[in-house]
Amino acid sequence: MSATLPPAAHGPAARDAVLEAARWYSLQREGVLDQAQQARFMDWLLASPAHLREYLAVGHVAIELGEALRAAPDDVDALLRAAEADGDGGNVVRLPLARTATPRAAAVAAPARRWPRLASAAAVLLGLALGVHAGWPRTSHHVAGHGQPRSFVLADGTRVHLNAESELTARYTPWGRQVELVRGQAGFVVADGLRPFAVRAAGLRVRDIGTTFEVWLQRDQARIGVADGRVQVFDDAGDGRLLADLGAGHGARIGYADRAVVLADEDPAAMNAWWRRRIGFRDEPLHEVAERFNRMNRVRLQVDDPMAGALRLTGNLDAADVESLHAFLRQQPSLATHLQDGRIHVGSRAASPASR
Repeated sequence: MSATLPPAAHGPAARDAVLEAARWYSLQREGVLDQAQQARFMDWLLASPAHLREYLAVGHVAIELGEALRAAPDDVDALLRAAEADGDGGNVVRLPLARTATPRAAAVAAPARRWPRLASAAAVLLGLALGVHAGWPRTSHHVAGHGQPRSFVLADGTRVHLNAESELTARYTPWGRQVELVRGQAGFVVADGLRPFAVRAAGLRVRDIGTTFEVWLQRDQARIGVADGRVQVFDDAGDGRLLADLGAGHGARIGYADRAVVLADEDPAAMNAWWRRRIGFRDEPLHEVAERFNRMNRVRLQVDDPMAGALRLTGNLDAADVESLHAFLRQQPSLATHLQDGRIHVGSRAASPASR
């Protein structure tokens, strides 16, 4: 079966109108437009009769593609790659029929004129993107409980490491791949694909550019670290500006309230230690180390005063080895520790009971 774009004027301006119509249609179907964006959409729609015509044509294509996309394989990226390899220069998107489907009596006629090869690839992307009504978007929700970090693979082959006490939702459309980190910490080894991959968290958007990275929502800031490749971080809740452009071995801490950005080097081995149920930390304050440890254990580490919590430490410990952690803290000359009510209390020597 094939789906054909409705006849329209040719040339760069006409092609731009088609693609812009496709973009607006997809955004409308996904329900992601705010009031200001809706106003811009109306301005664009009314700016030219051609815009209205192309937008209505896009809706028509979406309806026609519905049945075919229900029968399409799950790997949309494979379809896109196959379409890009097609050198016939046409604007026909070929999609498989279901095994039980009955061929239609009348085939859809091919257009009399064809676009250049570059426009053909754009038309293929358009046709697949507009199949959102045929079972798209696809959403999955994942939760990791206390002491129970998880690893799993998303529909596109991206591997996710979800730390204990964390939660995320993955939403896939033909237009893109998006993950929302609701709480906690997650690491991503992103699979190759033509659709963009992004993580949204606390009003930030982390756009992947072929990489392995993690996002950690802390009490007053978000922490992003890159082990391989590159990511860009945008202020998604504000003006959309670029906040950080991070390569391998680099990270950023971004405040929730003021969007202040602090850049730092990251040790990939320490950053990803929790994937192997270890707690790796390099020159980090004790209160952050305690937060990581407490995700994984019933015996909790309680920091009793700000001076102790601000002490910066470096180490790499088994997340489940309480005794090793306690011994490590006892070795710090400025700290005092004691066990009470199933907790390891930690304070500065000037403010805490004697160590025992």
